[in-house]
Amino acid sequence: MSEVTLLGALLALGIAIFLIIVGIPASYSMLFGALVGGIVGGAGLSGTLSIMVGGASGMTSAILRIIAAGVLAGVLMGSGAASTIAETIVKKLGEANSLIALTISTFILTGIGVFGDVSVLTVSPIGIQIGKKTKVSKLAILFAMIGGVKGGQLASPNPNTIAAAEPFNVPLTSLMLAGVIPGIAVAIATIILSRTLVNKGNLFGEHEEEVILENKPGLFASIIGPIVSISLLVLRPIAGIEIDPIIALPVGGIVGCLAMGKYKDFISLSTLGLDKMSSVVLLLLGTGTISGIISNSSIQEVVIGFVEHVGLPGFMLAPIAGITMGAATASATAGSSVGGNIFGESILASGVAPLQAAQMIYTGTIWFDSLPHGSFFHVSCGSVNMKIKQRLKLLPYELLIGIAGSIVSVLLYGVIGLNF
Repeated sequence: MSEVTLLGALLALGIAIFLIIVGIPASYSMLFGALVGGIVGGAGLSGTLSIMVGGASGMTSAILRIIAAGVLAGVLMGSGAASTIAETIVKKLGEANSLIALTISTFILTGIGVFGDVSVLTVSPIGIQIGKKTKVSKLAILFAMIGGVKGGQLASPNPNTIAAAEPFNVPLTSLMLAGVIPGIAVAIATIILSRTLVNKGNLFGEHEEEVILENKPGLFASIIGPIVSISLLVLRPIAGIEIDPIIALPVGGIVGCLAMGKYKDFISLSTLGLDKMSSVVLLLLGTGTISGIISNSSIQEVVIGFVEHVGLPGFMLAPIAGITMGAATASATAGSSVGGNIFGESILASGVAPLQAAQMIYTGTIWFDSLPHGSFFHVSCGSVNMKIKQRLKLLPYELLIGIAGSIVSVLLYGVIGLNF
């Protein structure tokens, strides 16, 4: 029996969204929303706190893996490896294919474990250079990079994927592999749509920054770390040897650091990664508290009733959960986690396999995971010195590539029922 009323659950979510929109840190917003919603929803103060703590403790497994991922991410970010990979791709494809090159660059960087916002910040100096030379608009340049991030993250060993896999106890590698085709669909849609933006909006001015890092490592040394990590992770489906991300991701970071001759900088690089992961950890703890409140309410029954009322098949609950929770939190990490924890049991009860559910929820989150009440909106905006009013014009295009990814995801994992 539910411990929190529907009103309490909706109030918890509404307060959290409102506070995030007005600029309160997401972790505090969800914490406060959960507290008020639980009390108003009839759980009482002690009951509410118990539910919140229980929800947050359910995030422990994901948090440990995300902390471990910080080693590889820190090495890629701080060593110049990410920049080397991006510059190599752009040079190979040339200015004539600049938008394709930018999309592929952020797709690959995010796909090997670099944070989405870091991928954009890493590639943006190259994008500014290209924009100046080719007279391509800021909108086209930024959208090409954003689309690459959204596609690449679906097949990445990054915190988003870890958070999406945990509620369903799905191996990280399985969810990464499941995200490859939807991710490619997102990238293709991005390349097509970015061409329609070439002459729309402002151009880059001569004063715009285009700083490129010096003393970067070579390409081979740069890619060793992620290759080692991903190779260790895929031993499970290939050879039946399961190496947890808690081991595989730091090992890749250590090997990459040694290959680039940056062993003296290992502590500072791993600290950089940990600093970056700390915000995600705090976000997930806040997410856990509000997940606890909502999952102990009747909101699941209401959403399921809606799906049944309009005649949708049961598997459609998965993408709907991802879309709505991604929009509520403006975060693929939080959206996937909340969606999985709240609706996971109901989705599985409809006959959907855990991997299928996790993938469709995860892909659904990218429809609205870069709304203005999230950090990625502002980081991407600042990366190319774009005004917020201009940045808002990209949201419909981001919605379209999210829809493209979900169509492929639903066809593969809902209609066809692909599972492995």
